[in-house]
Amino acid sequence: MRFLALLCCAAVATGCSKSEQPPAQDTTAVVTPPPPAPIALADVAGTWTVRSMAEGSDSVLVTTTMVATADTAGWSITFPGRAKPVPSRVVEVAGDSVTTETGPYESVLRKGVRVTTHSVMRLKDGKLIGTTVAHYSTTGADSVLRLHTEGTRVP
Repeated sequence: MRFLALLCCAAVATGCSKSEQPPAQDTTAVVTPPPPAPIALADVAGTWTVRSMAEGSDSVLVTTTMVATADTAGWSITFPGRAKPVPSRVVEVAGDSVTTETGPYESVLRKGVRVTTHSVMRLKDGKLIGTTVAHYSTTGADSVLRLHTEGTRVP
């Protein structure tokens, strides 16, 4: 009798156990896009019309003409109504970005106030896309202005 009870328990245990299934293969593999191609100054050499807009806005605050060269010398920005270009310094070329500093010079947005700008630009779909941070020579709370920029090559 004990043998029969043991045999029944074994049969129930075997019938109720789950068969081992191999884990399902993950078919949603994450494909990481390749990194953007490194930028060379020769890629952006030329004359550009650059529109600057306040961060979070599409309203153009100022349009400038930027001259870029195939090396770090000779970069400049010309503002509307000003004949003399303002020299820019290429401070870094890394990865897909060119970083420049311009100034100090008299601001076109704040009369009589000097400003220095720091810009990071990337070449995307034939346009220069980037950000600019303007540091004004004031002690007030509004001494920094963040802009986004878009440049198109002048033919």
